[in-house]
Amino acid sequence: MPFQVSPGVNVSEIDLTTVVPAVSTTEGALAGHFKWGPVNQRVLVDSEDRLVNIFNKPNSNTATDFFTAANFLSYGNALYTVRVTNTDANNATSGTVGTYIEGEDYYNETYSNQSGHGDWVAKYPGDLGNSLKVSVCQNANAWQSSVGTSYYATRNSKTVSLAGDGQGSSNAEAVMVTGDILLLGPDNEPRQVKSLSGNTITLSTAYTGNTVSNYDSNVTRRWEFFNNFDNAPTTTAFANTNNSQGDAIHIAIADEDGVITGTSGSVLETYENVSQAPDAKTDTGAGNYYKELVNQQSSWLWWGSHNSNLGNGGVNAGLGTNYPGNDLPVTNSMTGGKDGQQPNSGQLIAGYNKFKSAEDVDISLVLGSDADSTVATHLVNNIAESRKDCIVCLSPERADCVNNNGYDGKETDDIISFRDSLPNSSYAVMDSGWKYQYDKYNDVYRYVPLNADTAGLMVQTDSTRDPWFSPAGFNRGNVKSVVRLAFNPTKADRDRLYKKGINPVVTFPGQGTVLFGDKTMLAQPSAFDRINVRRLFIVLEKAISTASKFTLFEFNDDFTRSQFRNLVDPFLRDVQGRRGITDFRVVCDNTNNTGDVIDRNEFVGDIYIKPARSINFIQLNFVAVRSGVEFNEIVGSAV
Repeated sequence: MPFQVSPGVNVSEIDLTTVVPAVSTTEGALAGHFKWGPVNQRVLVDSEDRLVNIFNKPNSNTATDFFTAANFLSYGNALYTVRVTNTDANNATSGTVGTYIEGEDYYNETYSNQSGHGDWVAKYPGDLGNSLKVSVCQNANAWQSSVGTSYYATRNSKTVSLAGDGQGSSNAEAVMVTGDILLLGPDNEPRQVKSLSGNTITLSTAYTGNTVSNYDSNVTRRWEFFNNFDNAPTTTAFANTNNSQGDAIHIAIADEDGVITGTSGSVLETYENVSQAPDAKTDTGAGNYYKELVNQQSSWLWWGSHNSNLGNGGVNAGLGTNYPGNDLPVTNSMTGGKDGQQPNSGQLIAGYNKFKSAEDVDISLVLGSDADSTVATHLVNNIAESRKDCIVCLSPERADCVNNNGYDGKETDDIISFRDSLPNSSYAVMDSGWKYQYDKYNDVYRYVPLNADTAGLMVQTDSTRDPWFSPAGFNRGNVKSVVRLAFNPTKADRDRLYKKGINPVVTFPGQGTVLFGDKTMLAQPSAFDRINVRRLFIVLEKAISTASKFTLFEFNDDFTRSQFRNLVDPFLRDVQGRRGITDFRVVCDNTNNTGDVIDRNEFVGDIYIKPARSINFIQLNFVAVRSGVEFNEIVGSAV
């Protein structure tokens, strides 16, 4: 017990309940090209719906990586995804100068104080940002007003003429803006302004009410997003308390072209009665500054700068500030966004390097998508072999198996040639091709590499059995969403592929499409040339090493060594009972923890494992015998 200076009772607890923890084996990792979303950041995606919400729908440039991710998520629910862009990608802006902002950290370091690219900048690079429109309503007049002029509207016409605004002017652009809603005729028929020129207003749809021809009626206009808010913006309670006026604004973000939602003009986000004052608070004490709220909450925009019509935007309300605003809404259509070209190998490698450290992110399966030999080699050598706790899943290049119309057997030759360009490793798995599947987002069919399905079958096997079961075959190796295979290997093809450590994916008539092999890319004969054995050892090493961390800084004595054995033995017995291993032995005593080992402050635990092996070959012998022969006389000697 601890030493005590004076008499007393000391109570101590010694925790001997430590166990080997369960470790996750189903998280995937992918770096690829997408239309939207943060760049060079790991994002955990748990479903195809969330994949669409974050990275948007696929197009012809992004479909391969999108469906690689989506296919994996059809088997599992955890995929860390990194979006990669080329150097020519751009964020859309409300200004005239393009820019590039890949995510929050980049924005905070570079743009958070007056970006110089207009009032607003699209949240992420991509063409998608060009469909955004942002409108700010600054006061009650911008919300709704009577223009103070008479007008002429003809039944079934899209043209309305102004007679004058009461100030000797008939300039429609001085009294309304494109997008405004006009209430026309005796029934106040709402019609949206499509364009303005001089005293002529062009409507989006024809006015169908009675013709207004006597110029006796004044035009009532409303903000385009009038119906999306409860009332006009005036002064927030916080500003009013601080003797300030007019700080409240409404902000609406819309899908102007319908590219995002499929419906032009759909409202994506609204911000009601937010303040122009940095020190503004809501009634609950939360911040209410429009810049910070948009930056923190919007999926579509960064703040760029205070519009010149926001007279004192960015000035504290606590100073007794008044905020003069424009009597018309300020609306910006975003332009200049670019998806950019396909990322090159170096950019993809930089994206995959986000998974390089096992201490930063826990992953089990790396999806190669359509990786070329440069990227694939990096994934094997610098991700999987470096971490030693995950497996890289690879497919041949598209040209090797999609419409490869050369001589008979050319697909097999090209696939083997690609395999021969890659390293030998038990931490890598390669399949035989690509599949043809339906793209519901664009109503077309596309070819997609099968490595996501190979990884997904491992996830599915984990869910139904254990990681040390083979993911191949008719019981657990059924591939989803296959219209047809780009290359369906014959028995002769399969023999050649399997000798090279390539796992054939085969469509059997009436039996579906099946992963028909469970080899790793280890060339030398070894137990580790099988997926189930490699994954067994990943689980054992990961779990036991995690538990072993709690032995650090303890004494290397009989008590600690016994505690270690008592920690590992029950775990391995459980794995043995679940058919992962056939036998094991844990040695941790003075035979391997000698005096020299102890003096070097080291601790050694030797764990011997006999892994269970999957059946790859079945031999059935049918023996015909004479009548009257007793089977027990010949069984065991006839074959």
